[in-house]
Amino acid sequence: MASSTGDTEKLPKKIYDAQVATLREELVQLQVELKKTDFKIVLILAGVDGAGRGDAINTLMGWLDPRGVETIALQQPTDEERERPLMWRFWRGLPTSGRIGIFVGSWYTETLREEARSKKALAELDHELRRIRHFERLLSDNGTLVVKVWFHLSKAEQGRRLRAHLAHADTAWRVTDEQQRAHRIYNRLATTAEHILGETDRPGAHWDRIEAADPRARNVNFAGMLVRRFKEHHRRYTNKKHVSPTKPKRVVALRPDGRKRLLSLELDRKLSSKAYEAKREKWLGRLNRAVRRARDAKRSIVFVFEGQDAAGKGGAIRRLTGAIDARDYRVVPVAKPTDEEKAHHYLWRFWRQIPRDGFVAIFDRSWYGRVLVERVEGFCHPHEWRRAFEEINDFEEQLIDHGSIVVKFWLQVSKDEQLERFRAREETPYKQHKINDEDWRNRAQWSAYETAVGDMLALTDTAPAPWHLVPANNKRFARFDVLRHACKQITAALDA
Repeated sequence: MASSTGDTEKLPKKIYDAQVATLREELVQLQVELKKTDFKIVLILAGVDGAGRGDAINTLMGWLDPRGVETIALQQPTDEERERPLMWRFWRGLPTSGRIGIFVGSWYTETLREEARSKKALAELDHELRRIRHFERLLSDNGTLVVKVWFHLSKAEQGRRLRAHLAHADTAWRVTDEQQRAHRIYNRLATTAEHILGETDRPGAHWDRIEAADPRARNVNFAGMLVRRFKEHHRRYTNKKHVSPTKPKRVVALRPDGRKRLLSLELDRKLSSKAYEAKREKWLGRLNRAVRRARDAKRSIVFVFEGQDAAGKGGAIRRLTGAIDARDYRVVPVAKPTDEEKAHHYLWRFWRQIPRDGFVAIFDRSWYGRVLVERVEGFCHPHEWRRAFEEINDFEEQLIDHGSIVVKFWLQVSKDEQLERFRAREETPYKQHKINDEDWRNRAQWSAYETAVGDMLALTDTAPAPWHLVPANNKRFARFDVLRHACKQITAALDA
C-alpha cells in the first residue's frame, strides 16, 4: 500500500492560502495538458466515515475548470442497473479521453461498507476484488490514470466529530444511524478495509492514504497528490514510443490447433428446400419456447454473429428473429467505431449495449473485431490484441456470472463460394450495397484471417460460452444449424 501522505498537525491558514494559490495554478495546467493527451484520469475517493470526502471533492471542484471534469455520482443501483452485470454502470460512467472523471460512489462502495467476518464472506469478497483488479488493470493497460485515495481518520477523531454534531440540534441531522453503527464497529471495518486496500493496491492503480484530521492539510495533500500522480503518469506515457500500429507483414498463429479445427469443418453440408421447411418450423417453435423461458426466468441472451464477408450472417439473424417477439430483442450492427467510441476503451461501446434481464441482444459482428480485423489490418498494436483474448474472456465471464446466456456463431464459407456470392452481389441491383472495395481487400488476406480466426477459436472457446462453427456454403443448412444450436444452448443453460 502507498505510504500515508500528510500529518495530523493543523495547517495555518496563511500557509494554506499560499499553497492553494500554487495548487490551483498547477491543477489548471494539469487540465490543459490532459486535454492534449489521449488518456483520461479516473479518480476514486474512499475512506472512513466522517473524513470529509464530500468536502474534499467540493473543494477540488472549486479549484478545477468544471468544463474538463465529470462527476459520476452513484447511489444504490437502480432497477435498470440491477438487471445488468455489476460493472455495467461503471463502464457507462467512464469519462472520455482528455478529461477527469470523479466517482462519488464507485466499485469499492459496497465492499467497504460491510465487514467480512466469516470464511464464506471473505471468499466472496476476494472474488469481487479479483474482478475489481482486472477492471482496473484493463483501464490502466489502456492508458487511463487510475487515482485512488483513502481518507484516514482515527476512531477517536471520528467519535469526536460525531459527538460535536450530535451536541447541537442544528447539526444532529448530519449523523445517520449507519454512521453511528460504523463508529461502533470501527475496528472490524478497518480490518476489512486494510484487506481490500492491500489486495487492490497494484501498479497502475495505487492507493494513496491521506490523513483527514485537519481539513486544510487534507485538501492541499489531496490536490498535491493528484498533480504529482498526473506528472508521473504523463512523463511515463509520453516517454513511451507512440509508434502508430502498422499492418503486419505476416500473421503468425498463436495456437495452430484453432486453424486446424476451422479447416476441418465440412462446408458442403446441405439441406433440401423441403427438409429445411419442415425442420425450420419445428426449431423455430422450440427456440420461441426457449426464449420465452429465459424471459420468464429474467435471463438475458446475448447472440454473437461473426463470420467471413458474405457468409450469410444477415440471413441467419433474420431467421433467428423470426422466433422472437420483436419487443424483446435488439439487433446491434457493429461498424467502425465513432470518434466518441475511439475516446474510450474498445469494450465500452459493447458494455453499453448489454440487454436487461429477460431481453435479447443480437450482435452482428462484435468485440471480436479487436482480435480479427484490428489484428490483421494493423489497427492496434500487437500487445493490445494479444491481451484482448483475456479481456474478452473476462467480459463474457461477467455476463455469464450475472445470468446472461452467451451464444456465439462463426459462419464459414469456402473461398470459391465467397467469390461466387461477391459476383452475384455486384450483378444484382438490390444487393450491390452489400459489396465494396473493403470486402475485396479482406478477401485478398484470406490466409491471414484464417490464422486470426483459428487463434480466436482456440483462445476464447470456453465451456459456458462456446463457439459454434457453422458450415455456410449452403444457406439453408447454415440457418437451420444456427436455430438448432441456439435452441440447444439456451435450453441447456436454463436447465442447468
